[in-house]
Amino acid sequence: MARYRAGIRTEARIIDATRELLGEVGLDGTTLKAICDRAGVRAGSFYNLFESKEEVVLRVVGEAIAAVDPDPEGRHTDTVEDLVEAYIAFITGTSSLASIYVQIAVNGAITHGTLGKRVLRHHQRRLERFSEAMRREESSLAEDEATRRAELLIATLNGLAFRLVLDPRFDFAGHARTTLTARIAQ
Repeated sequence: MARYRAGIRTEARIIDATRELLGEVGLDGTTLKAICDRAGVRAGSFYNLFESKEEVVLRVVGEAIAAVDPDPEGRHTDTVEDLVEAYIAFITGTSSLASIYVQIAVNGAITHGTLGKRVLRHHQRRLERFSEAMRREESSLAEDEATRRAELLIATLNGLAFRLVLDPRFDFAGHARTTLTARIAQ
C-alpha cells in the first residue's frame, strides 16, 4: 500500500512539474530531464509511470480540457453553444496549453504515430459530442448531416485556434462566437 501511495505522489509531482514547465518554457523547453529535475525523480521512475514526455504532456492538456467540459458526467445535456464556449474557455483560459495542444495536434500527430492516433481519438470524441448536440437541437437532422456540420464547425474552431497561435492578438473568442452565430443563422 505504501508503494502504491508513493507512486501516486510521484505521478502527481511529474504532472505538476510538466504543467509548470509548459507554462514557463513551452513545449520545447519541457524536456524529460527538466520534468524529472523539477519533479525530483529519476528517468526510470518517470518511465515506470509514463511511456514518453508526450504522454504526460497530453495528460496535462487533457486535464485542462476536462476542466472546462460543459457535461463532465456525460449526461448528454450540452448544447452546441456550450461546447463552443468550452472550446473558447480552453483556448483563451489556458493559452500556453492550448498553443501546445495545437502544436502537438499538427506536428506531433504527423511525426509520431501513437500520438497521432491519440489526437485523432480525441477529435473523434469531440466530433461525436458536437454532432449529438446538433441532433438534440434539431431532431430532424440526419446523423450524417449532423456529423458533416460538426466537422465543419470543429475545423473552423481549430483553424481559428491555429491563427491565435500565430498571432496572439487575434480575437479568437469573437471569431468563434461569430462562427456559432453564423451556424445558427443557417
